[in-house]
Amino acid sequence: GFYDPVKDRLIEPSHTGISYSFSDDGFYEEAYFRAVSDPTTPECSKGVMQFQHGTYKVERNGSLILTPFSSDGRQLISSPCAGRSAQYYRHIQEEMFERYEVLIDPFHKIPRLNLYLVDGSPLIPMYLAVRPPEMLPTHTLNPTDGPEGAATATSTAAGARKAKAKRTEGSVETEREFKVSQPLRIKSSFVNKMHYYHSKLDRLSSSDKMWWIGVIMTSVGGFALIYK
Repeated sequence: GFYDPVKDRLIEPSHTGISYSFSDDGFYEEAYFRAVSDPTTPECSKGVMQFQHGTYKVERNGSLILTPFSSDGRQLISSPCAGRSAQYYRHIQEEMFERYEVLIDPFHKIPRLNLYLVDGSPLIPMYLAVRPPEMLPTHTLNPTDGPEGAATATSTAAGARKAKAKRTEGSVETEREFKVSQPLRIKSSFVNKMHYYHSKLDRLSSSDKMWWIGVIMTSVGGFALIYK
């Protein structure tokens, strides 16, 4: 899994990448794990992990709107040059994609999802990994009351919760626990357990639920691997 809502922690995967899950009844889930380089001090590259889930809507013009549950988003920023502790935030950010494409990748021969930002620039291609997707419950998992837990425009805006968290064996530990009203369905590793399907999908809101994933592999020369 990528996010554990009971222990309120993000679990660091083996590789960087992005993952989007969509259900046929209008819910989505996303997971980001990115490496942010610093050309001036290469040894101080940052790692950013981000989780959100909520609802999505396909507009008549073909755009895609993702609206997260306000209290569930999490962001972890870790830098080896900023100390031994990572910065852990409550995070909320609505997303809008100008359009999307579903097609069969001509090289891998599997369904591929292309998402385009509002300026027309594409995200990295994402490939169908699991159908139906393995998502957390599609409702607010960590409800909050009062101004301290109020939704914010970004993870650092007023009202955001900020905490220090020490990294332990690739994960972030906290003291609090949260109760959920239904059993959790923890998502399998989005790198180690990818199962590909070759059937063509015509539209995003088909009767089958979909889980799309894009994996970026970075190294000195730069290369990409897709694990099955």
